[in-house]
Amino acid sequence: MITIPPQVAVVDFHHARGPEVEFWVDPAGDDLCKRNDWSLLPFMALSDGAHAMAEEFSYFTLLNKGASDAEPGSSLFGISCTRQIKAEKLKRRSADVTRSTVQKAVVVVSSTAQGMGELRERLGAVTAAWYHQEDFSDTTILKEFQESLARSPAVHEDGKDHYFGLSIREMIYEFRHQTLALVKCLLLQRKMLFFGSKCERLCMMQFALVSLIPGLIRNLQDAADPILDSYAQHASRAATLRTSDRSSLLSYMGLPLQIFGKGSFFGPYTPLQQLDILADYDTKSYVVGSTNSLLLQQKEKYSDILINLDESNSITVTSPSLRTALTLSAADRRWIDFLTQTVLDTWDPENPSRPKNMGYAGSEDAIRLQFEEYILSLLSSMAYQVYHESMQGDAGLPSSLTNTEHYPDPGDTAMDFNPEFLAIWRSTHNFELFDNLTRGNRIFDIIEPRHPTGGGLSVEDVQRRLQQNLAELHLDERMREGREQLGKTIAVGKERMARFWAEVEQRRRVAPNRSGNQAASSVDQARKENESLEKDKDRVQLGEKSESGDAAAVAAGAGSAGGAGGWASSIRDRAAKVQLQRPNVDAAQLQASARENAAKAGAYLSSWGSWAKDRMQQGKGPAGQTSSSPSTSTSAPENVEAAGPGTGSAS
Repeated sequence: MITIPPQVAVVDFHHARGPEVEFWVDPAGDDLCKRNDWSLLPFMALSDGAHAMAEEFSYFTLLNKGASDAEPGSSLFGISCTRQIKAEKLKRRSADVTRSTVQKAVVVVSSTAQGMGELRERLGAVTAAWYHQEDFSDTTILKEFQESLARSPAVHEDGKDHYFGLSIREMIYEFRHQTLALVKCLLLQRKMLFFGSKCERLCMMQFALVSLIPGLIRNLQDAADPILDSYAQHASRAATLRTSDRSSLLSYMGLPLQIFGKGSFFGPYTPLQQLDILADYDTKSYVVGSTNSLLLQQKEKYSDILINLDESNSITVTSPSLRTALTLSAADRRWIDFLTQTVLDTWDPENPSRPKNMGYAGSEDAIRLQFEEYILSLLSSMAYQVYHESMQGDAGLPSSLTNTEHYPDPGDTAMDFNPEFLAIWRSTHNFELFDNLTRGNRIFDIIEPRHPTGGGLSVEDVQRRLQQNLAELHLDERMREGREQLGKTIAVGKERMARFWAEVEQRRRVAPNRSGNQAASSVDQARKENESLEKDKDRVQLGEKSESGDAAAVAAGAGSAGGAGGWASSIRDRAAKVQLQRPNVDAAQLQASARENAAKAGAYLSSWGSWAKDRMQQGKGPAGQTSSSPSTSTSAPENVEAAGPGTGSAS
């Protein structure tokens, strides 16, 4: 594998030209970029949606074609840190700055994926310090960063900082039993598409998945392009085994599996400009990530399995055969359920990467060791199945002669790992290379060829499955939320009832005063109406006195009918009755009654005046006619006209 010193570059987002490489700190980086034609580097460094983040990291792979045709190509790994600053804060503002915000990314290109965890922290600190200068023309800190990277060791010691990014504990906590299904899908070399709006989390999830294959994170030299296949061309079978050396054991077992070889591609962040590589006929499998939702609309074209990190880590399998192959057997589910339960029991929200009791059970090392045990058991079982088939097919030798009588039946082992999965896996390139590297080594004599938790479905499995399904329903959380909502509703109800009773009590206190006021108002109204009636009576009396006609006849007629005094007396009696009864009568009814009585009184007086005028005119007539006697007068104004002729004929 070709090793080059890390190179530092700055990518700028130009308002007219878009993302572009502004400069390389070391001229060697510029030469490397031109020789390999990294025209997509700016789009990989500035991810979609990075403008919405205060700080965002992107991880990607680059193809290094090699200095000559004889030198094989290799993969380089890039990491970028993107930040932005208000243009008005810059001490030196160039003419190209026409927008209110300036966005730049500092990029580091390395020849290995090891040590990315440490590199990420250093890159973030350097980028923040460069931005805090508020002067992009001062690149001293970037040059010092380049020199410090050149002094750092290219490869760390074995076992140190190989596994970076999102912890396996977080991955299991989020995906639960589907974590094992993702690992098995990785072995099948299918088209895996990860989608998420946060680029760093998207990339870290993929690196965490790749790191579960023992030794793979240190052997990604063929991951940048589907044409690379240097590992398969130079790999050789291990002739010796040192059980005390873990690397020797893994090599003897055929690890690492070549997941990314010829026809395969690994792009933690893949911009839309790289879709032509995904759609190429020679690209058979890949693991890529995207933050652009346009790929979701074409998921059937670009993926066999879609992992959407924004929708509760949903997994969509578009291929029916792949869906069957990824179905976990009873033994698989038993194994991953035990691991998941260990993580849940030791989960610490404040520090997800470590168990809350700081113990070994459920730690990162323990989980990786268990996945390593599972994969070694899978490899041993498949090697034993291939060996058993060759022995049965070629010579038909009994198991006693092949020293395999104490091993389980390959059919039972296949059932524990899912026969459909094993059938598809045997057709992949990574299994073909594994078989070539381990054939004849009898690795099943080193690792027992059986499932770590092999066996049929038991009552305990059913109980554990039911408990986990109930736990996944989050009934406790829903009940807690329901209780909280019920408590809030009861509190609001109590408050409303308290306000209601307070209003009732206030109205009860105000009601007597309001009744007294209404009674007083009714008495005043009755008194005013009585005064109005008295005024009407006075006006009637004045009208009687102003009559210049036959006052005696009028007086006689009035006396026969009771007189005006009798009429006024009746009015006073009636008003007195109304006054006595008024407090118990509604004001509106009293007003209506008063208006009715006034109208009747006015009509009566009008008719009485008309009759008196007629009698006066008759008294001024011929000498032979005399006024009517009082005995012929009527007692009511409506009978005046009828009595007039009778009196005339009598005279």
